[in-house]
Amino acid sequence: MNESLLRELVPAVIGVLVRRGADFAAAEDAVQEALIRALETWPDDPPRDAKAWLVATAWRKFLDAARAETSRRGRELAMEAEPPAGPVPATDDTLWLYFLCAHPSLSPGSAVALTLRAVGGLTTRQIATAYLVPEATMAQRISRAKRRIAGLPLDRPGDLTTVLRVLYLVFNEGYGGDVDLAAEAIRLTRQLAASTDDPEVAGLLALMLLHHARRASRTGPGGRLVPLAEQDRSRWDTGLIAEGVTILQTALARDRLGEYQAQAAIAALHADAPSTAETDWVQIVEWYDELLLLSDSPVVRLNRAVAVGEADGPRAGLAALAELDPELPRHTAVRAYLRERAGNLEQAATLYAEASRAATTVPERDHLTREAARIRQLLRS
Repeated sequence: MNESLLRELVPAVIGVLVRRGADFAAAEDAVQEALIRALETWPDDPPRDAKAWLVATAWRKFLDAARAETSRRGRELAMEAEPPAGPVPATDDTLWLYFLCAHPSLSPGSAVALTLRAVGGLTTRQIATAYLVPEATMAQRISRAKRRIAGLPLDRPGDLTTVLRVLYLVFNEGYGGDVDLAAEAIRLTRQLAASTDDPEVAGLLALMLLHHARRASRTGPGGRLVPLAEQDRSRWDTGLIAEGVTILQTALARDRLGEYQAQAAIAALHADAPSTAETDWVQIVEWYDELLLLSDSPVVRLNRAVAVGEADGPRAGLAALAELDPELPRHTAVRAYLRERAGNLEQAATLYAEASRAATTVPERDHLTREAARIRQLLRS
């Protein structure tokens, strides 16, 4: 291990944490904890990007410390107040804060961004990535939202649709990002489902459970990304899958289809399949068609192109992909996969390498780099 490299990276990593909102002393402590972790793990599993690894690890250490300090202060204040004995509330105020941040005076997009930053705990960069916009643009959007509600009474909760959108984005960031927020999103969605009979709330909860059930198989040693086709399905949580399917079936029986129910139906078909080859891709394409009627988003169309490639062959998938903007995130990676399926290995290798350079996370970049290397090895053999 190059310990001099570690020492050289310390100031830069501290600077990143400070820019994200940590005070200097807390940032120093977090980086020291990350360095200790590096000394323990790097000899056996060195990262490809030392700085990115240190930033991610130090930021997690900082968040853990901040949450512990907040909890400690809360306990101290509670003891000082000495409230009278009585029943303990079944829920906390977090979900109510989500509704308050989704203020009626804000546009849905601004309300979601503000809630993710103020209550969800996501950084501006994470929110910008979720919205597919530059970080500076998202910072301006959040600042405008804060100014707009400054001085207004927060006694008018926002609409349910906005809150569901926030919970969905929090879960997605926790499921695949630097900060683990997935369990918190599920907890809050369970609370919401217990207090309303809206089928879309149930659909969102089912979607979260079905995705969370596969979480243990999504990554390998060192955070290595494991694609769906290669996942060990014996590690999927069958209890969560069964619960998610039951909740989904009850919601669909209400005959008020929404986008979360449609997404959950797709997730249920993946969870039910013994393997990728045995997946009911035709039915998945049909659900994507339903989803497009509800939410005609480029991401949905991109995922549908993958499903079409599985159901009708790679050339059909490429034809569906050709209708989309090539600048769409993951577009190049999907094209590489479909080109490989179609037998065009030279172009697939080039596209995998190109996609790796545009990846927004280290695990995704490393996975695409490995795919490019795998194809090149096939071409040489």
